[in-house]
Amino acid sequence: MKKNRDTSDLILVAKVGRSKGLKGEFFINSLCNPKENIIRYSNFKIGASAESINFEYIKISNNKLISKILDIDSIDEIKNLTNQEIYIKKSELPELPDNEIYWHNLEGMEVLNKLDENLGTIKEVTNYGSSDILKVIPTKLSIDNECRLIPFIKGKYIISFSVNENLLIVDWGKDY
Repeated sequence: MKKNRDTSDLILVAKVGRSKGLKGEFFINSLCNPKENIIRYSNFKIGASAESINFEYIKISNNKLISKILDIDSIDEIKNLTNQEIYIKKSELPELPDNEIYWHNLEGMEVLNKLDENLGTIKEVTNYGSSDILKVIPTKLSIDNECRLIPFIKGKYIISFSVNENLLIVDWGKDY
């Protein structure tokens, strides 16, 4: 099995939210878990061009994250960046324990069930509140042409995963 190769070395960690006040502050919508982990990073990039940005600060206020980008000092300037995506390099992510995995490592993994049936490849991972959901799409090696949505619940549906083998083993029948 070949290893998952992602051409991008960036990972989405936040989005610019609505402005706050008149001096360029804004609410930052962190995608980190927990959301406060965004404070640990530096070397941020913004938008499709991945232009470097420097934060003057990212702080917690009333359980919300408020931020200010250096050299942006007005509400009009920050409104132009609303909904822009903020990235960091994947190499800045901390190493995880053996039983944990990042979403970007799951995408592209081959999915086999306990009967060694190939269910397809993970297209994307989303979260609808109660758990992460894996969207598994069929491939040439799949047992059928069905698209599947599998909850990422370790110990129940997720048996094991290997980043090195690019493989996820699930307790999920082909007829679920």
